[in-house]
Amino acid sequence: MSAARLTRLANGLGVATRAMPHSQTISIGIWVQAGARDERQNEQGIAHMLEHMAFKGTSNRDALAIATEVEDVGGFMNAHPSREETAYYIRILPEHLDLGIDILVDILTCSTLPEDEIERERGVIIQEIGQSVDTPDDMVFDLFAEATHGGHTLGRPILGTVDSVSAFSQRDLAGFMQRHYGAEQMLVCAAGKIEHDDLVTRITDAIGGIKTAEHAKRNSPSWQAGRHLLTRDLEQAHVIFGLPAPSATTPDRFALMALSTLYGGGLSSRLFQQVREKRGLCYSIFSFPTLYSDCGVFGVYAGTSADKVDEIDRKSVV
Repeated sequence: MSAARLTRLANGLGVATRAMPHSQTISIGIWVQAGARDERQNEQGIAHMLEHMAFKGTSNRDALAIATEVEDVGGFMNAHPSREETAYYIRILPEHLDLGIDILVDILTCSTLPEDEIERERGVIIQEIGQSVDTPDDMVFDLFAEATHGGHTLGRPILGTVDSVSAFSQRDLAGFMQRHYGAEQMLVCAAGKIEHDDLVTRITDAIGGIKTAEHAKRNSPSWQAGRHLLTRDLEQAHVIFGLPAPSATTPDRFALMALSTLYGGGLSSRLFQQVREKRGLCYSIFSFPTLYSDCGVFGVYAGTSADKVDEIDRKSVV
């Protein structure tokens, strides 16, 4: 496997590759530096909704055409949002690379955000929010983010709220894209049977003329110590406790990830062996680092019975 290469085009767009000559496929995607933390007060959940709308129609293809063109050649496509970025990606055979690039560029530069599709996805996302509320081991992570980041946008749920999602218009979605979906906010990444210089040429031809976006400035959060409790009539108690940690851009991140693996990253970790295997205090327990561009947290999650919570807290830190 060769080393990763990065080229920055004249318009600021980045192209990164990792050549894997023995691979028979290519994974290629466009990562956009826009996520839940970049949303305005009335936009909670809009980055996530845009990810849902990604493959719903452009000025060149309708939703069915986007899906069938990729799958007719054995490809796979998907997208995902996070608090700091949104990714759109396709896995495809090398001979269909141009098609993959064309569709990715199409959905990011020519999306029409059809009104009927917005209404349809609005209902889907509201159902997704309801599912999250009904899943306590998911919901506890949103509560943890709120507890550690307070009123900062990093403390908001990625899905948004029923009220905010219900209010989004086509204009709102297009406005968020115009503010954040620009050349300097995008990174094209590819791995597999690919040549770096060849991909740079193809990307330059396909999207080299796109301009930069507004790129709203991000404000760093302050660590909020405290507790956030939600009482539900459930069989288990889901608990997370954590500490501030380095950001994703500091050298200390590597030591933190190694620590997390040793401390609570698998069946042989200290947490699993001491808390579950030797004492039987819970079914699930693990540690995790969540690293952002300007801050981070290190946390421990456990799912246990209500009468074991205090003992787990003590055993997890000794």
